[in-house]
This record gives sequence, structure tokens and C-alpha cells, in this order.
Amino acid sequence: MTPAPASVVIDGAPAHGRYVGRIAAIDWSGLQPRPGRLWRRLHHKRWHYVGLGNEAVFIGVAIVDVGWAVSAFAYLFDRQTRTLRADWSQDGLPGLQARVGDAPLAGADAWFRGPGARLSLRETGNRLQLQVATRALRVDAELDLAAMAPPLLAVGPIAGGLAHATQKTTALPVRGWAEAAGQRFALDGAWAAVDASNGLLARDTAWRWASAHRPDVGFNLQQGYFGSHENVLWLDGQPTALGTAHFDFDATRPLAPWRLRTDDGLLDLAFTPEGARAADKDLGVAASRYVQPVGTFSGSVRAGPQALARRVDGLLGVTEDHRSRW
Repeated sequence: MTPAPASVVIDGAPAHGRYVGRIAAIDWSGLQPRPGRLWRRLHHKRWHYVGLGNEAVFIGVAIVDVGWAVSAFAYLFDRQTRTLRADWSQDGLPGLQARVGDAPLAGADAWFRGPGARLSLRETGNRLQLQVATRALRVDAELDLAAMAPPLLAVGPIAGGLAHATQKTTALPVRGWAEAAGQRFALDGAWAAVDASNGLLARDTAWRWASAHRPDVGFNLQQGYFGSHENVLWLDGQPTALGTAHFDFDATRPLAPWRLRTDDGLLDLAFTPEGARAADKDLGVAASRYVQPVGTFSGSVRAGPQALARRVDGLLGVTEDHRSRW
């Protein structure tokens, strides 16, 4: 993978490819010809997602702007009791109740405000400040970008849309705390990953996704609307592009074991779910079916076709089966 370009648009066209390194902003305004205002309003989707966890908990937080509506969710999964201690979500009005900025990391600014809820993810001094204040869950955490391993930047075409870009990190050190169901959880020693995505997408979009991270090994896999563009493996902080991902699982039994592999032979992992967050919304003109199991991965990975296989055990992360009409 080559170093990240300065812009996701070069000479009026999307800069398709897989890159290493940060980008200041994901900005599609330079596209030529530029899509019309109404089309952009209906197709421009942006989100910031943070997943973080340790031996005690896994926390997932997202702020999403789909152009004509906004939403957010935050949950805390207790790994000891294998229960969701908190599961909060809310929808809102774009521009009034939420904003997802174009800066993925440095300069990141995403927030949601609704009845009884305040969420934000903001970069200050090379640290991402994650704050959640809802009736179900409170989080005050700091994600350290200073010693971050090289992140992935992926840019690619979208069938039925135009283009998509995503910046994804591997293991970021965490400090802070979370409170749910009357209990406080220390987050010091947890590891986090950030997914900052921004694209001109199709109305119907579906994907399977997996993400798991710690300092020695981390990966991001996607099968669906974005092809293999965002498939990457980090070993000791060094990223390697992965081939097409295959997700073998029973969609009717998401808590049964999964198998994930790539067609280049660099990743072959079993996933054992501990629990899951799920949501199923159908508003007629829009719908979302979503399940995100939390669990651990085990198996083998390798940095290249001729490299020795490295054993992976107990790697905390998530899988996801998601379909949206938006």
C-alpha cells in the first residue's frame, strides 16, 4: 500500500486505492461533474464509530449522518456476565441534533444531542475525547493517537452510488471510565479502534464486517458494498492489504460460531460470540437490520504468502451483519 494522498479527489475523480496513513479530510466537493444538491442529500452518508474493550467490557459508540436524518447508538457489553448493561439509541434531525465532520482523526468533530443524550468524539492535542451521557450509559474516555500504528485509508467505487472512503485505525491506548446499571468500569488498559467513513452510497447497502485489535495483531474485514477495499491486517503495527473476505455463519443464529478467511490465505480465524447487540427498524422509506456480536477470534494470520503463520488466540472484537435502506 502506498502513502495516503492529500485528497480523496484528484483531478476531479475519486482517488481509488488502498493507502497507509492519515488524511486530513474526506471531502468530495472537488468531484467533476459534481452531483446535484438533492442527489447528494439523499446519498451522502457519514459516520464515526468507536469500538473499545478490555477483559471486562466491550463498548460500541456510533454517530451517523445519512443526509436526511441522523442517529446515534451506544452500548456496553459486560463480558463477565455476558449481558448488555446498556443499549441506547436515538434518531434526530440533521444539522440540528448531530454533526459528523469530514476530518477522520486530526480535527475530528462528531456530536449528537437529543432528549436526555449528549455524545461527542473530538480530537484535542493528538487525543480523541469520547464522551457519552445518556440515561443508560456514561463514558468519559481518551484515545491516544500519538503512538498510533499507520491507519488504513481506502477509497473505492460504489455500485448504485458514486464513491466511498474510510479511515480505520488499529489498537489505540485508552484511558477513562464507563458507568452502566449502577456500576463503574475502568477503561485504562483497553484498546480502541476508530472507523471514520464518508461516502456517496447506494440507497440499498449491505455488508458483513469484522474488526478486532490489540498491539500485536489487529484486522478489519468487509464483505459487501465496498468489496475488499478496506481489508487489512496489522501485525506489530505494520499493515498488510488482504484479499477478498469470506464470512461463514448462520444469519438466523448469529451467536453460533463464525469462520472468517481471506482468499489470499493470509487470514483464517474462528469467531466465538459472547453476546450481541441487535436492532431492527422499518420506517417504510427507510429500514435497518443490524446485529453486532461481541466475542473473541482465534486461528492464524500471516504477513505474506511466504511468511510463517502466527497463532492468534483470545483476540477481542466484533462481527456484524447489516442491511440498510437509506
